[in-house]
Amino acid sequence: MPARILLVEDTASLSLLYQTVLTRAGHGVVSVFSLAEARQRCEQAAPRVVLLDLQLPDGDGLELLDRLRIDAPDTRVIVITANGSINRAVQAMRAGAFDFLVKPFDEGRLLSAVENALASAPAAADDDAEAVPEEVTGFEGFIGTSMAMAEIYRMVRAIGRSTATVFITGESGTGKEVCARAIHAMSTRRARPFVPLNCAAIPRDLLESEVFGHLKGAFTGALSDKPGAAAVADGGTLFLDEICEMDLSLQTKLLRFLQTSTIQPVGAARPVQVDVRIVCATNRDPAEEVRAGRFREDLYYRLHVVPIHMPPLRQRPGDIMQIAQTSLVDFSAEEGKDFVGFDREAAEVLTARPWPGNVRQLLNVVRNVVVLNDGPLVSAGMLPGEFPATPAVSALPLHGLPPAQETAVSRSSAGIASLVGTPMADVERELIEATIAHCDGSIPRAARMLELSPSTIYRKLEMWTGVQRRAGAQ
Repeated sequence: MPARILLVEDTASLSLLYQTVLTRAGHGVVSVFSLAEARQRCEQAAPRVVLLDLQLPDGDGLELLDRLRIDAPDTRVIVITANGSINRAVQAMRAGAFDFLVKPFDEGRLLSAVENALASAPAAADDDAEAVPEEVTGFEGFIGTSMAMAEIYRMVRAIGRSTATVFITGESGTGKEVCARAIHAMSTRRARPFVPLNCAAIPRDLLESEVFGHLKGAFTGALSDKPGAAAVADGGTLFLDEICEMDLSLQTKLLRFLQTSTIQPVGAARPVQVDVRIVCATNRDPAEEVRAGRFREDLYYRLHVVPIHMPPLRQRPGDIMQIAQTSLVDFSAEEGKDFVGFDREAAEVLTARPWPGNVRQLLNVVRNVVVLNDGPLVSAGMLPGEFPATPAVSALPLHGLPPAQETAVSRSSAGIASLVGTPMADVERELIEATIAHCDGSIPRAARMLELSPSTIYRKLEMWTGVQRRAGAQ
C-alpha cells in the first residue's frame, strides 16, 4: 500500500509539482492548501509523513507541528521554507521537525527527505490510518483530494450499499453522471446494467416509449417491439438525468412505477415486474420546481430519499490542477502528443478562473490545448483566448458586490484618471477587496493574482476590520 503522506502547500503549481514527483516514486499523497484543512485531515487519520510549508494563508505551520508533536508523535514532519527563512527552519527543527527543505530544492532532495522520514516512522503509524490511495488516483472516475470531494466519496460508499433512491443535484458539468456510476459501482447491482437516460434530450412524445418501451404497432412508426430503459436496467440501476425536464403526464406514470415496481410498455395489455434502482439528477432546484408546479410534489418526495449535492469546481480550487494534470496526460496519449505538465504561470491562471462550466469546461480547455499545441509543458500562452495570462480587473462582475468593491471595479473600468486624488491606502484596499470577490472569497488565489503573500492580505484585512470596529464604537 502506498505510503500515507500529507502535503500542505498553498501554492497550486508547487503542490502539483511535489505531488507528481512523489506519486511517480510510488507514494500516496493527499494535498491540502491551508492550515485548517491540514488540521482536519490529521484529526481524521494521522499521516506517516507531513510535508509542511511554514507560511500558510490562514496561519503559521509551526502551530500544526506543535499539535502533531502532542497528538501524533509517530508522524514525521518535514518543513518547507523559503531561502531567506533558514532561522524558521531551525526553529521548526528545535520544535520537533524531522527534516527541512529550503526552496528551491530538486527532486532528489525531496525524495531523499521523504524516504528517510518513512524509514524512521514506526510501522504502527499506519495501523489506525484510513486508506487514501483512492483519493490520490481518483475514486470511481472522480479526481480530487479536497475536503468537499472526500465527503462525496464517503457518501457514495455509504449510499452504494443501500437500495434507496438517490437524488443528485448540482450545476452542469459537476459530474452528476460520474456520481451515479460510482454509486452503481459500489452497489451489489454492479454486475447488472447501468442505464443512463437524459430526459431533456428526448422529445416528450417519445420519452414514455424510451422509459417503458413499446410493442410493435402501438403507434405510427413502431415497427418492432422495443424494451424501454426500465426493462433494460432490470436488476441494475436506471439513471434519469435532468429529471425536472420530464413531462408532468409521464411523472405520474413514473410515480406509479416507483410504487408498484411494474412497467407497462406502450400498447401492452398487462404490466411487467422489474427490479430497478432509481438514481436521478438535475441542475435545477427541485424544491423550486415543485413550488412552480413543474414537478409533482409526491414524486419529489418519493425520489428525494437520499440527496447528494455535487460541489462546483470554484468551491474546490485545490482540485483544479489535479484534474487538469490527469486529463492532460490522458489527452496527450490519445492525440500522440508529449505533454507532461503545466508551467507555473499556466497553473496559476487555471487556478484563478471561476469555471462556470465546472469540470466539463476545464476538460474542454485542456483538450483544446493538447490538440492545438505541442509539449512538453503547457504555457499560459497556449490557453484559449478566454484565458488571459493576467485576468483583467475590468472583467469582474459588479452585481452583488459590497459598495467598496463595486467602487473599485467601477473605477478600473473608468480608467486611471478616476483615481487621481484618491489616497493610496484606499486604492490598495479597494483593489484587494475587489480581487478577493473575483476569486470567490479565496485569499490564496487573490494573493497569487496580486503577487502578494497570503499572510499580507490576511494582515491587512485584520487591520481594516479593526479600524471599522473602532470607528463604529466612536
